[in-house]
Amino acid sequence: MGHEMDAQTHIRNTSHLIYRNGIQPLHKYLEHHANTRPDAPAVVWYGRTLSYAELNEQVDRFAVFLDSLGVRKGDRVALFLQNCPQYFIAHYAIQKLGAIVGPCSPMFKEWELEYEVNDLGATVLVTADVHYEIVNRVKANTELKSVVVTSYGEYLPENPTIRVPDELLQQKRPVPHGAYDMTGVLANPAYAKRPPEIELGLDDVALMVYTSGTTGMPKGAMLTYGNALFKTAAGAQSNQVTDSDVLLAVMPLFHIAGMLMGLNIPIYTGDPVVLLYRFDAETILQAIDHYRCTWFYSTAPMNVAAMKVESANRYNLTSLHTNICTSFGIQLTKELSDEWHRFTGGCMLYEAAYGLSETHTGDTYMPREAIKWGTHGVPTFETQVRIVDPESGKEVETGEMGEIVIRNPGVFKGYWQKPEATVKTLRDGWVYTGDMGFVDDEGYLTFTGRIKEMMKVSGYSVFPEDVELMLIRHPAIMQAAVIGVPDDQRGEVVKAFVVLKPEHRDSVTPQDIIEWSKQHMAAYKYPRYVEFREVLPASGTGKLLRRLLRENP
Repeated sequence: MGHEMDAQTHIRNTSHLIYRNGIQPLHKYLEHHANTRPDAPAVVWYGRTLSYAELNEQVDRFAVFLDSLGVRKGDRVALFLQNCPQYFIAHYAIQKLGAIVGPCSPMFKEWELEYEVNDLGATVLVTADVHYEIVNRVKANTELKSVVVTSYGEYLPENPTIRVPDELLQQKRPVPHGAYDMTGVLANPAYAKRPPEIELGLDDVALMVYTSGTTGMPKGAMLTYGNALFKTAAGAQSNQVTDSDVLLAVMPLFHIAGMLMGLNIPIYTGDPVVLLYRFDAETILQAIDHYRCTWFYSTAPMNVAAMKVESANRYNLTSLHTNICTSFGIQLTKELSDEWHRFTGGCMLYEAAYGLSETHTGDTYMPREAIKWGTHGVPTFETQVRIVDPESGKEVETGEMGEIVIRNPGVFKGYWQKPEATVKTLRDGWVYTGDMGFVDDEGYLTFTGRIKEMMKVSGYSVFPEDVELMLIRHPAIMQAAVIGVPDDQRGEVVKAFVVLKPEHRDSVTPQDIIEWSKQHMAAYKYPRYVEFREVLPASGTGKLLRRLLRENP
């Protein structure tokens, strides 16, 4: 028999999903909080607080401005921004008009930005002054008609309460000729009115997140108002976020997981979010201490770095009760969780979830009262997960490895202007993820790797995450990444890229790692080549980029 899981059998805290203020787009939740608790803090930015009433007013003003530019329902507006309050304003203003948010990574260089803006067909882009030169160099090759510019330091208070990154303290650059100044727009009394009421359905597209999917160039995954509402409600309820929490957000808002945890969930719950521009280990501790943060989403390297801060004992971290975490580069283990629990004085640290852009992420969650280390939890509400043979498409037995296939109300509408790719990935409401994994007899999902990253060594399937998890058990290894390289006899063999712990950098050789691996791994798994690196390539969210290692092995 095949194995299929239904979320209703696994949700511990309640039997069904409850929408706190009804089934409506998230910007309506923002309006609700602005009307019912106008003075409550919404976004805290290094000591500057925007109340819900202030945030909603600025969202309205920016929506009126965008409407004056001709932005209409279904139009795409690109956001080329790092974390900042302006991101909240632009995101919800676009969606109030029924237009579509197109987040672009602020780490993009010219060709990456040009590709994404052109694929979106965006005519309006919102960016920061420090990124404008990149925009200016590609603008003539795109359909962009209007560029709105802001400064990351714009919302800083005179006397910050926590350490501010140096780059935010730079003097605001003059607004380029032909561009709009976001500050001037928001201060303009001409835009101080309600935006037009747009007839919206939950099935209307609200967000276009770019992903490589299973193959090819990045594709825009079309996500709806309903997708966002469902995953936000499910994420808040399964992770037990209450309306009295104080959330700490440092993960990039342009990334689907950072957007869910740091932008959508606080607006849904009406909680304050302490927003940071980027990760800094000591600033994290300062923020938890000063604002009495209770809830945090991190990656394992962030927790490790925070525990290494020399002055850490100065900070009171006991307010923090929940820290969901993603294992990027460093595996989240029970030992690391216990260490964080002691370090903070009681905070629970556990694996966040499995999910992907095409499902608005968060397809599973880890039940905090039934943590199972090494897994990615159980399906969230109204979610079915199947494990199928990637060649035959037939479901496999419980515990057997196969392709992860998902269906729930978070599933996207398809790839923007990519019907063939859509048909390949989205079949009868099921997303064929291109990820390999298995489900155990208790219903917990374990992700083991991407199909396209799987190596074939002497006919055996080898997944990089499997080897990496074993490598980081070596006492000298801090981080590890593996790829397959051609081999005349075996087809492929494993090559490992290793970052050593500082205290071992002069005492361990690549051959030492190979010999240790030979003793601890199957013959087809252990790396035949080991290369030491100072750092491993990673995305802005800390996700390991093995493709860069494959391109420059």
